[in-house]
Amino acid sequence: MDSDRNENQDAVRTKRFMQLPRYNSPLVQVGLIGLVCFCCPGMFSALSGMGGGGQVDHKAANNANTALYTTFAVFGILGGGIYNILGPRLTLFSGCSTYILYAGSFLYYNHKHNETFVVVAGALLGIGAGLLWAGQGAIMTSYPTEDRKGGYISLFWSIFSCGGVIGGLIPFILNYNSSGASVNDGTYIAFMIFMAFGTVLSLGLLHPDKVIRTDGSRVTLVKYSNAYTEAWEILKLFKNGYMLLLFPACWASNFFITYQFNNVNGLLFNVRTRGLNNALYWLAQIVGSTGIGYILDFSCKSRRKRGFLGLSIVAVLGTAIWGGGLANQLRYSSDKPLKELDFKDSGSAYAGPVILYFCYGLMDAMFQTLCYWTIGALADDSQTLSRYSGFYKGVQSAGAAVAWQIDSQKVSLLAQLLINWGLTTISYPLILIVIALSVKDEKSMPGLDSGIGYK
Repeated sequence: MDSDRNENQDAVRTKRFMQLPRYNSPLVQVGLIGLVCFCCPGMFSALSGMGGGGQVDHKAANNANTALYTTFAVFGILGGGIYNILGPRLTLFSGCSTYILYAGSFLYYNHKHNETFVVVAGALLGIGAGLLWAGQGAIMTSYPTEDRKGGYISLFWSIFSCGGVIGGLIPFILNYNSSGASVNDGTYIAFMIFMAFGTVLSLGLLHPDKVIRTDGSRVTLVKYSNAYTEAWEILKLFKNGYMLLLFPACWASNFFITYQFNNVNGLLFNVRTRGLNNALYWLAQIVGSTGIGYILDFSCKSRRKRGFLGLSIVAVLGTAIWGGGLANQLRYSSDKPLKELDFKDSGSAYAGPVILYFCYGLMDAMFQTLCYWTIGALADDSQTLSRYSGFYKGVQSAGAAVAWQIDSQKVSLLAQLLINWGLTTISYPLILIVIALSVKDEKSMPGLDSGIGYK
C-alpha cells in the first residue's frame, strides 16, 4: 500500500513538473511583458546605446531624447492612472506603437537629415513609453507573491535585456564591414520589425483580475478606476514620504545612461564595436539583475535583512565602478579625444574600456532591480503599484531629459561623471531608510500614505 501511495505521489509530482505554466499565471504574464519590452524598449535601448542614435552627429538624437524624456516625465507619472482606467492591452498597445515611429524617424534622418521629424517622434515616444513602463511596473511588482518579487523582477529584466543583446548584435553584424560613421538603413529596419512584433504581442496580456497566483489568490479584485480618482491619487504621491525619499534614486536611475552611451561607448569605439559593446552591456544587465534578484529573495530568511544586504552590495559595487570610470575619464575629454578603438584591431587597448562598459551595465541593472524591489515592498495591489511605478518612471525620465541636455550643452565629461556618481551615492542612505521603515517580514503592507508622518 505504501509503495502504491509513493508511486502515485511521484506520478502527481512528475505530472505537475511536466505541465506548462497556466496562461493566467504571474510567471507567464510577467514573461510576456518581458517579451514585449524585449522587442520595444529593448531595441530602443540598443539604438540609444549606439551613441547619438547611430548617427555621427549626436545633436539630433540628443534633442529627440530631451523631447522624449520631457513628455515621458509627465506621462510616466500619469501612466499609472491611465493604465488603471484603460487596462493593460489598450495602454500597452498604444505605448508600443510609438517605438516603431521613433526608429523610423532615424531611417528618414539617414536620407533627409531633417531633425524636426526625429524630435517630434521622440516626444510621441515619451508619451508611449510613459504608458508602457507604468503598466510594466504594475505587472512586474504586483503579480508575484511577496517572497518572490526579486525573482520576478530579475526574470523580467533578463528577458528585457536580451532585447538589448540582440539589438546590439544587429548593428554589429549589419555594419561589420562598414567604414561609415553612421549605421546603415538595414539596422533601423530590423529594429522596426522587432518593435512591430512587440506591439502585436502586447494584445496577449490579461487584465489583472484574471491573473491567479500559485497560492490561489487573485492579483487584484478591483474594477477599472476613473479619471477623478486617478488624478487625486497621483497628486497624493507628491506628499508620500516613501516616494519623496526615493526621488533621488528615481532621478539617478536613467541619468547616467546619457554619459555611458554617448561619452563612453559613443566616443571611445568605432561603429561596429559599439554594437558589440551594447550586446555585452545588456548581457551584463542579465547577470546583474539575476544576481541581485537572488540575493533579494533567497540570501537570508528575513526580507528586511535581504534588502539591507542587497543595498550594501549595490552601494559597494557602484562606488567601485564609478571609481574605475573616473580613472578612465581622466584619459580623455571632448577637446582631447582618443583614437577610436576596434574590438579586432586595437588589441589589449580595447580590454579595459570594454570591461568598464560591461560593469556599467551590471551596475544599472542591479541599481534598478533594487529600486523596483523596494517599490514592490510598499504595496501589494496592481492599482497602487501602477501609480508608484509611474512615479518612478516619470521622475526617472525627468532626470534623463536634463542629462541629455547637459550633454547637448557640451558640459565637460568629467563633470558629467561626477554628477552621476554623486546622485547614485546620495540615493543609497535614502533607500536604506525606506527599507528600514517599509519592508516587513510579516505579511503586512503599508498603505499609500503610510509611514514617517506624511499624510
